Amino acid sequence: MDGEISLAEVSGPPVDVTNTIREKPFRPKPGKRFLKGPIPMGWLEQAASLPGKALHVGIWLWHWHFIKRSPKIGLSVKKLESFGVERHSAYRALKALEQAKLVSVDRHAGRSPLVTLRAIE
Repeated sequence: MDGEISLAEVSGPPVDVTNTIREKPFRPKPGKRFLKGPIPMGWLEQAASLPGKALHVGIWLWHWHFIKRSPKIGLSVKKLESFGVERHSAYRALKALEQAKLVSVDRHAGRSPLVTLRAIE
């Protein structure tokens, strides 16, 4: 059979995969902040399609949702500064998340809004 190449010639010698080195998954150092999940990907995709800092605020809300273990999170503009979100941007982002039905918001004069993350259909 002229011009034919066998599979052994193309793929080369067999490779021993039993001795491959597996790296441990990345873990943050004790005391360092991290984002816990699971966070629904559909929720993140919808937040990412919103204007401004909506995704930033959304990720921050999920972070605090898992820390507080509470359905309601007080929106702290001071804490959002570490995400690069200023006060007015935070409120615009919150309004966008609310209009997209990703969160519900309880507002009270003189107090931080209480935000509840909502499941998406």
